[in-house]
Amino acid sequence: MDADTELRLAIYRHIAANAVAPSVTQMSRALGRSAAEIRAAYQRLYARRVLVLQDDGESIRMAPPFSGVETQHRVRVGDKEYFANCAWDALGVPAALHAAGQVSSRCEQSLEPLSIRVGRDGPEPVPCVIHFAVPAAHWWDDIVYT
Repeated sequence: MDADTELRLAIYRHIAANAVAPSVTQMSRALGRSAAEIRAAYQRLYARRVLVLQDDGESIRMAPPFSGVETQHRVRVGDKEYFANCAWDALGVPAALHAAGQVSSRCEQSLEPLSIRVGRDGPEPVPCVIHFAVPAAHWWDDIVYT
């Protein structure tokens, strides 16, 4: 396994276990690599559209479907609460963790609360619509906005 893939898996393991994105220092310690090596790998993973970084270049904003920052899209799986980047990613958190979960968000049109139970086979039917204002082919033009 190459070093970038090893880092990617370590990031996801950390998020799954702790419900927060790891720091460069945490990944450096976990993998026995220098902080400079981890920062460089973060940049490569960003270029491959695996991570989205904060402006500091070392804090993880997104490791889809997980968000490294608080959002309105909260997902409870077991005794942990994760943040997702968007409504679509919120459905992906339980899938990524191979577990059932509870999505709590809101309708952006009405601001009404939204609650969706997600089982191991997918979400339970609820009367809602997820709208994508930007075509998928253009999401990475400005992934934070999208």
